[in-house]
Amino acid sequence: MSVWFRSRSPDRKSVLQRAGELSLDQVLAMMKTSRSYADVDLSKAESSLQSVAVWAACDLIAGVISELPLDCYRGKGADAQQLSTPWWLEDPDGSGHGVSDWRYQALMSWLLRGNLFGDELQRATGGYLQQVRLFHPDEVSGWMEEGREKWAVNGSQVTDLQRFLHRRVNPMPGVVLGMSPIRLHATTIGLALTVSKFGLQWFQDGAHPSAILRNTEVPLDEDQVRGAKQRFLGALRGNREPVVFGKGWEYEKIQVAPEESQFLQTQGYSAAECARIFGPGIAEILGYETGGSMTYANIQDRELTLLKYALGKWIRRMERLLSEFLPRPQYVKLNRDALLETNTLQRYAAHASALQNNWETINDVRRLEDKQPVPWGDTPFTPGAQPAPEGQPDPATEPNPEE
Repeated sequence: MSVWFRSRSPDRKSVLQRAGELSLDQVLAMMKTSRSYADVDLSKAESSLQSVAVWAACDLIAGVISELPLDCYRGKGADAQQLSTPWWLEDPDGSGHGVSDWRYQALMSWLLRGNLFGDELQRATGGYLQQVRLFHPDEVSGWMEEGREKWAVNGSQVTDLQRFLHRRVNPMPGVVLGMSPIRLHATTIGLALTVSKFGLQWFQDGAHPSAILRNTEVPLDEDQVRGAKQRFLGALRGNREPVVFGKGWEYEKIQVAPEESQFLQTQGYSAAECARIFGPGIAEILGYETGGSMTYANIQDRELTLLKYALGKWIRRMERLLSEFLPRPQYVKLNRDALLETNTLQRYAAHASALQNNWETINDVRRLEDKQPVPWGDTPFTPGAQPAPEGQPDPATEPNPEE
């Protein structure tokens, strides 16, 4: 699934490739072209995705929200009426990939760059959106000129601002663009990439000699040292014959602990910090150690914590954006209850509470669980009451002859 639109300029094609489309050789080549292992370029959104923690955190938020069921409504509270989803909201950019794909693109733009940009391909006569193609966030630049917003896409200034869509997050007063989490935390993400890069170069370039061959009795000049090294390596390569040393030679192999060579402790700390950029609870749910202990109780509640503190704001932002595709006063709601689908115990407990308090009927619950309705399932639920046998009238629905 493509997250970004490619640039229209052929010379920028390689710049705008997704990180997932790069081969291992290309990634290694990019890392080797830097002046040093500490030289990390985060000017492009995809560069930050080389950090596993950054990718996992962004994919968690964008993936979960893009797959939440979407419902359209009119009215609030008791007057709320669910409506059918209009055809244009099934595929907001007309690409054929669907609304989930479009939502994922929009969320990744917000998460990485704090801004969403699009070309309004079609609006309805009522003024609401019908089709929007999203731009890669690094293709767009914006500035203020004489009190007015100015925009450029791929270096060309936008002249038809009525077709240009911009929705930002993390805003600051007096600034056109929303703040980019990647740029704000470039040091933290850069440290994570630097550690991984240094660990890679440790093995690739030989950041340390594998062994020491020394002579304790005879002083050697440069030519003799080079000759001894070549003869020793020649004896090792291409055969399994024993190596014979003369007088005074010692061979010492340098051993490095695997956890030290890969800098696992530093990588773990940096990864947890990168995950925290995107909200409380993200690092914990991704399995990074953060100094606290996960007990049974808070493991059971971590889905709710994730929804309340990390995902909630992104869900509301997406709902506001999708509601722009509907005529007022209609609006979009994403089904947050779908986050509890994998927790059977909590879901059934919620159904039991709703039934006992007459918030739902048996058929309401069965519908949510993808089960067929039953004839007696639309009456209010009474704890302990037995359902009427099939084919016989339900006493709860029979009229009282004394009335």
